[in-house]
Amino acid sequence: MTSRFKEPSLFDDLDDLGERPEPPETDAVAKKKTARKKAGRKTTRKAAKAPRKTGKKTPNARIAAAVSKAPRKERKRADAESMASRQREISVSEFFTKNRHLLGFDSPLKALLTAVKEAVDNSLDACEEGGILPEITVELSQTENNRYRMVVEDNGPGVVRDQVAKIFGKLLYGSKFHKLSQSRGQQGIGISAAGMYGQLTTGKPVRILTRTGPRRKAHLFELGIDTAKNRPDIHKDEDADWDKKSGTRVEIEMEARYQKGQRSVDMYLKQTAIANPHLTLHYIDPGGEKVTYEASTKSLPPETIEIKPHPHGIELGRLIAMLKETSCRSLSGFLQEEFSRVGPKVAKEVIKSAGKGLSDKSYPSRIAREEASALHKAINETKISSPSTECIAPIGEDLIVAGLKKEITADFYVSSTRPAAVYRGNPFQIEVGIAYGKPGGVGLELTDAGRIAKRKKKPDPKTAHEDLVADADEPIRVLRFANRVPLLYQQSACAITKAVIQTNWRSYGLTQPRGALPVAPMAILVHIASVWVPFTSESKEAIASYPEIFKELKLGLQDCGRKLGTYIRKGKRLQREFEKRNYIEKYIPHIGIALQEILDLTNPQRDKTVETLEDVLHRSRKF
Repeated sequence: MTSRFKEPSLFDDLDDLGERPEPPETDAVAKKKTARKKAGRKTTRKAAKAPRKTGKKTPNARIAAAVSKAPRKERKRADAESMASRQREISVSEFFTKNRHLLGFDSPLKALLTAVKEAVDNSLDACEEGGILPEITVELSQTENNRYRMVVEDNGPGVVRDQVAKIFGKLLYGSKFHKLSQSRGQQGIGISAAGMYGQLTTGKPVRILTRTGPRRKAHLFELGIDTAKNRPDIHKDEDADWDKKSGTRVEIEMEARYQKGQRSVDMYLKQTAIANPHLTLHYIDPGGEKVTYEASTKSLPPETIEIKPHPHGIELGRLIAMLKETSCRSLSGFLQEEFSRVGPKVAKEVIKSAGKGLSDKSYPSRIAREEASALHKAINETKISSPSTECIAPIGEDLIVAGLKKEITADFYVSSTRPAAVYRGNPFQIEVGIAYGKPGGVGLELTDAGRIAKRKKKPDPKTAHEDLVADADEPIRVLRFANRVPLLYQQSACAITKAVIQTNWRSYGLTQPRGALPVAPMAILVHIASVWVPFTSESKEAIASYPEIFKELKLGLQDCGRKLGTYIRKGKRLQREFEKRNYIEKYIPHIGIALQEILDLTNPQRDKTVETLEDVLHRSRKF
């Protein structure tokens, strides 16, 4: 195709190029130009019709412009004196009023459980310390839409009149914080915090009725907490009539919510009955239903003996404070009197290793910080015997099994108690119990006659609680306890749960997804007994993962796991043998008929022959 125009040569002038005629327009190009012209005319008309801007501002705009141009008056900054005038002491009650979630009162559902737990723990501690088999009554009743009244009554030694207001109306007041022996309470916060929560949500005081003996009058108190000063606010203090010989009754009304489930008051009381087989517990729920957990033993736990701190658990700052506070007049006497497991020989070795001019006769209160640091280093480098275990009272293997059998119907029970160990100078002991097999399930058992028979258990509705044992296709239930107290919240943050997950349950015949709890119809009870349980928070819901504790947890779980694995493997062998015997038994009647035809046996003779063959089958195949 040739072009209609001749292309310019290199020698043509530029002006000539500009004057050359343009190529003719096509129809499409012409239409586009026409459309542009029309659009331009419309825009011009709109602009002509639009009102012209006068440049005047509206009143609001003028005010805003004036304000923006006006110079801002700078606020006077605070100086040291004004800041100092605002400083004041914060009461511990006031702090926990604003941070009640730290104590377990972060929701109405959890608040009810926490209040019941604190009251029951105090009752159990008081009864055991007084040498009384505990009998406790817990009653919950709904007063309004979102309000419940909690009543906890025990048969303990009671509380003397002068101490009632301080125990129930002052935070951080108790007898167990400085005591190195196993107890449920530790901080002196629990029951007073429950009363503070009730006062905060309902405005009503705590009601306490207590009696210390049959010849003494009962005392009735109604009191609250002055949160600004952390002291009791007594509303009523008078004598009262009470038919109990001794004991304490606590009533707290609070904003709460009640429901059944794995983290409910009902579950807490069930697990408390398992870990405390010496306890008789009466429970009345808000619906009026009454449940009684009878004691499975008439013996109290062994009495714990308070011990002195172990040297290996003392930090430098605490050691310096003890040196200043001691009444001992010699360093050797200080080490022997203030610490456990330190005798004259060990004290002499520690002082010699410390150096710094220290001697057996050095006066403790005159020891400087550098000398105390050398002494602290020498203590940690010296080999000292582990602390005594008389300060802790484990449940015991037999009582763990008895407690599990009392509340859980299963096919197999096993328990293990580890030897006492030490973390940060604090003795502790780990106990593990397992209940395997879903209540009501079908299993096999070997009879005395050597026969394998099907076993079908019907759970007793009065004693069996299926919610404590998972189904065969569900993760196992982990029942966590610390000093016999159930731990229902923060399961994933607890060292016990982590130890269960990290144990290889596949080697014991269970199915276990990676990084999760095993799947089986099983409940695992894990209990830690210690003079000082390392909780992760003030609400005492999870145990910290100290290496020493974690190691003992895994060893205890593995010990029970080996026994469980033996039982599971035996059950599988029993199942295989049962299937083989059933296969052979199918042909025995036919053999009897054949023998009848060959030997001309009568029907009774044939039946007797069949029975003999079946008996020989079961007796000859040893299992």
